[in-house]
Amino acid sequence: MLKKIMGFIVLILFFQQIAIAQNNAKQVGLSSKLVVNPLANCSKEWDMPIYEKCNTAKDLKYLTSTEKEVIWILNMARFNPVLFLNSVLLNAKSSAYKEKEKRNSYFNSLVENLKILPPNKNTLMPDSNLFVSAYCHAFESGKVGYVGHNRLSNTCAEDFYGECCDYGSESPLEIVISLLIDEGVPSLGHRKIMLDKRYTLIGVSTQPHTKYETNTVLDFK
Repeated sequence: MLKKIMGFIVLILFFQQIAIAQNNAKQVGLSSKLVVNPLANCSKEWDMPIYEKCNTAKDLKYLTSTEKEVIWILNMARFNPVLFLNSVLLNAKSSAYKEKEKRNSYFNSLVENLKILPPNKNTLMPDSNLFVSAYCHAFESGKVGYVGHNRLSNTCAEDFYGECCDYGSESPLEIVISLLIDEGVPSLGHRKIMLDKRYTLIGVSTQPHTKYETNTVLDFK
């Protein structure tokens, strides 16, 4: 009985998230055609129509603008790794840029990875089941300040093949860059998941976190 009640509560929270996202969309009042490419300030090349196909979550009402942009940016990084490297990581005008003397081994290894990474033109498509999984974990983790991948509630779905969790990053680009650099993770597990061409589906949720203010969960299949 308790499990059913908890599952019902999770569903209520999920639909509340959809309602909030729909309300935000109405308040903004912008069509998807007016959405600015989040990497456009890094290079004019990102404004090419070919990169619009990377914005696979643009029409979804249950995702926030931050969650949509995380998917868009990650798709572009996978679609054109070299352009992402040169225009974002190595561009002094980019917010992700670091001067050479401030770059550590994790940053430098990402640079080398992106130099040789083949373009992946099979974009990640948003999946509602993966979103529910990511949302539940981000929500539950945020309430108690938890860091990690273990589900804190047996009502949280664990139906994914790869998962990335970020803590404290606020902007979509900061979230993607943080997980790609994967500082402090010797296995580079998050980076490998983010760039793995075998994954074609994604769910993303950003929620408040009592310790780091915000946390974002990305679930993949």
